[in-house]
Amino acid sequence: MNFEVFHTDTGCAARTGVLGLPHGRVETPVFMPVGTQASVKALDSADLYALNASIILANTYHLYLRPGMETLEAMGGIHNFMRWDRPVLTDSGGFQVFSLSALNKVSEEGVMFQSAIDGSRHFFTPEKAVDIQRSIGADIIMCLDECTEYPADYDRAAASMAMTERWAKRCKTRWEEGDTVRQALFGIVQGGVYESLRRQSALGLAALELPGYAIGGVSVGESKEEMEAAVQWTTPCLPEGKPRYLMGVGTPQDMLYAIECGVDMFDCVMPTRNARHGNLFTRRGRINIKNARFARDASPIDPECSCPVCRVYSRAYISHLFRAGELSSLRLNTLHNLWFMIQLAVQARDAIKQDAYVAFRHTFLQNYTLRDEA
Repeated sequence: MNFEVFHTDTGCAARTGVLGLPHGRVETPVFMPVGTQASVKALDSADLYALNASIILANTYHLYLRPGMETLEAMGGIHNFMRWDRPVLTDSGGFQVFSLSALNKVSEEGVMFQSAIDGSRHFFTPEKAVDIQRSIGADIIMCLDECTEYPADYDRAAASMAMTERWAKRCKTRWEEGDTVRQALFGIVQGGVYESLRRQSALGLAALELPGYAIGGVSVGESKEEMEAAVQWTTPCLPEGKPRYLMGVGTPQDMLYAIECGVDMFDCVMPTRNARHGNLFTRRGRINIKNARFARDASPIDPECSCPVCRVYSRAYISHLFRAGELSSLRLNTLHNLWFMIQLAVQARDAIKQDAYVAFRHTFLQNYTLRDEA
């Protein structure tokens, strides 16, 4: 992996860059659709190409449990398995282990957890997390971290942060034993809602000189203000010449805030989850397509949108499909919401290049909050 920052906005820390990865080039800032089980819900790989998605995220925990490493290795890795020849990032599985498993036991060695599928018991060590992601074949892999729950007092957050750093060192050692050219390892900053811990975690991980860094432990129940503070504290402590990734945060407002702080990469299930519930993004805020007022509305979902859905279909038709329970509504809604997020990152890049990002964000938010129905 190589990463180059091309331009930083003169009015803030927002920046554009390019990630060079084995499966392609990724311009940043970038929004990454979430393909948890080697599939973005309701879409196939052809749809992702139509959206011009440059990189997607897959989930180590879920792929480890199903289809399993033997299957992925036999199929030649995730790219061949899902017929996707652009970059893939995998998370370490740490968040799922701690959030989905009611019965898990954390030790210095690793974490024992129960499968959410069949109840079987499994043990993840930092080394095993790297090995699994190596079998998956992602371009970017993540260190195993202990995702700090919310709320957590200072001592609990400090212990979790320290464990995460020790595990990162073990992940780096294991990663260096394999192919470091075809897979880049990112560390994950923890520290809860405490400024001193966030800064300490970021500086400690930066000292490991990893290819990239992620801000973890957010979107776990904390307030919007606490999330923003964590980003604001952490980002300046991360190396300027390395990519910065905010994990699991993806509302338009949150992404634009983090871009202004200097974050480069984003993922979130929120756009696809909203789509499946009929909540669609427009430049004037979210709308719920099942609302009766859209039943005879001949306009597209968003008159300012050029996605594959808005170019063809009316709000009336999309509303009909959703209220009728047609499966095609899930696909069309998802296509629209992901296009919106991917293009929002593209528009942010264009504004940064013109040193106009602060004004761009202000104008977007002013329009977006005019009629948010969520």
